[in-house]
Amino acid sequence: MSEWDSEKTPEWGDKSAEPRLGRNQPRLPPESGRDWRLIEKLVMSLQSEQRKSRRWGIFFKLLTFTYLFVLLAIVWTPFGDSLDATTGKHTAVVEVNGPIAADELASADNIVGSLRSAFEQENAVAIILRINSPGGSPVQSGYIYDEIKRLREEYPEKKVYAVISDIGASGAYYIAAAADEIYANRASLVGSIGVVAGGFGFTGVMDKLGVERRLYTAGDNKAFLDPFSPEQEQEVAFWQDVLESTHQQFIEAVKKGRGDRLADDERLFSGLIWSGEQALELGLIDGLGSTSHVARQIVGQEDLIDYSQRKGALRDLVDQLGVSVGQGVVGQLVESRLELR
Repeated sequence: MSEWDSEKTPEWGDKSAEPRLGRNQPRLPPESGRDWRLIEKLVMSLQSEQRKSRRWGIFFKLLTFTYLFVLLAIVWTPFGDSLDATTGKHTAVVEVNGPIAADELASADNIVGSLRSAFEQENAVAIILRINSPGGSPVQSGYIYDEIKRLREEYPEKKVYAVISDIGASGAYYIAAAADEIYANRASLVGSIGVVAGGFGFTGVMDKLGVERRLYTAGDNKAFLDPFSPEQEQEVAFWQDVLESTHQQFIEAVKKGRGDRLADDERLFSGLIWSGEQALELGLIDGLGSTSHVARQIVGQEDLIDYSQRKGALRDLVDQLGVSVGQGVVGQLVESRLELR
């Protein structure tokens, strides 16, 4: 056979199946084939494990996202959607808790919204304002006072009872005066019908530190009561007139709400605060009792349903973590705030 014939490529059907090895190509032992098969099995098993790991990773990611979605839905679900399902007669409760201000839980928006829901609920036979507040903004208190008066006229069959727990002073009593009747504990703090505005003056500290105040305004009174400038008598007199005007509005609201029940005592509107027993003698309240006492003995319906708006769970968590710590500290130092307290 010629050399050309020996290197010819075999045709289909030829028996020659094994390739011819050159001189420099050693024949592999049988064990190498088994090694390759073991490597192949190992690679396939690794790929299988990776696929399983990816599937479990996708599963847990979906589970986490589902949990977060449900949590957010719970946090942002508005309170009161399930109140329509209430079938029995009950006494509605709306809480006024903490400082009364636009950015607080006891804001006019929150309390007015709760009051409207309570009045609109057919099964609510009466509304109890459960008050525990030292007061706050006269504007927010005035909004709530006016809305209670309006709702009482719109729903004359439903009475409003204010129940003071620890304290119902200043702006909180402003709100309570709009109710049909006011109740408190004998040791509750009631009244403080007055207006206060406070701030700080830093001129002495600035002089000691050698700090010079540079203030440029367009308008003679634009720097009104600036805490870094010396106090001006005419500015103080003007601000006192503002306080007196706001105080008079407060007095008129209390007189309109309480009427002839108020005692003839000049100290009533001096800003003094009274105990529950003293307030009863002065006509600031109508009786002594708690929320459950009023619902059971006065309203005649002891089943209580709370219509108050609450902080969401996420907001509580943020507050607990201290994110809001220190917020507004500088503003408290340099601003002069008008408050009912």
